[in-house]
Amino acid sequence: MERPELPLAQLHAFAVLAEELHFGHAAARLGIAQPPLSQQIRRLEEKVGHALFSRGPGRVTLTPAGRELLPAARQVLTGLADGLAAARAVGSGEAGHLRIGFAASLALTVLPGLLRAFRDRYPQVRLGIHEMTTAPQLAALHDGTIDIGLLREPPADAPRLAFATVLREPFVAVLPSAHPLAARRTVPLTGLADSPFVLLPREVGPRLHDQITGLCATAGFTPRVVQRAVEWQTVCALVEAGLGVSLAPASIRRIRLRGVAFRGIEPGTARTRVAVAWRRNDRSPLVANLLAMVTHEPPDGP
Repeated sequence: MERPELPLAQLHAFAVLAEELHFGHAAARLGIAQPPLSQQIRRLEEKVGHALFSRGPGRVTLTPAGRELLPAARQVLTGLADGLAAARAVGSGEAGHLRIGFAASLALTVLPGLLRAFRDRYPQVRLGIHEMTTAPQLAALHDGTIDIGLLREPPADAPRLAFATVLREPFVAVLPSAHPLAARRTVPLTGLADSPFVLLPREVGPRLHDQITGLCATAGFTPRVVQRAVEWQTVCALVEAGLGVSLAPASIRRIRLRGVAFRGIEPGTARTRVAVAWRRNDRSPLVANLLAMVTHEPPDGP
């Protein structure tokens, strides 16, 4: 047997009348005249096949059929209201799921404050946080695995992606505490020419790697790399173990290791760029809301 369709307007009129038990009061609450309300109830009763209200002089009561329908009608109306509210929240970027990739060193700088501020403003948004270096972030943005990337030294040739600067920070020398230059407040880069180096592999962050080796080249030497490590925490641990020295973004100073000294470098004009990255064609309001909180410079490109 085919089930009759029950228009939402009729269910709404039925639920309001069931609460008011007065056609005049219900019509006023619905913002319509009594005749249209009576017509909606009559059409609904025709679909049900039974009277939903007993009508008497100055008295309206629910019939057994009406009492049976009322909980289901309220459930449908509540579900619709909840669904509309959820859709509005997602449509405005106030709810949903936002996936963020971040370079590990940014957990020492911008990431904690950004996440705290975003959660305070958009508490209904579910955040998926994924630690990854620059190259995997770029791949994840391209294949849609993440929505936002927070990385260092973005590439110049990623036409499907957009970037905006979050901050620029200086470099520091990372030295074993027993290193002769650790006693100084700042270190001339030329003084590191004879020291072995611990660096990140170039493939995990090509532009940052090239920036570091470029600083050395400007100082007149090529760093003698004896060990590579993917994470800055590991780089610092290897420096503490005496395997070599390194150059790193200044935020790395927040990694507290007793046997490591962080010193400013001379010249100290070089800066490493931290950027937010996203897909150019991404129209997600979640992405737009986060970008509004972190970008301080115009996006790269046209």
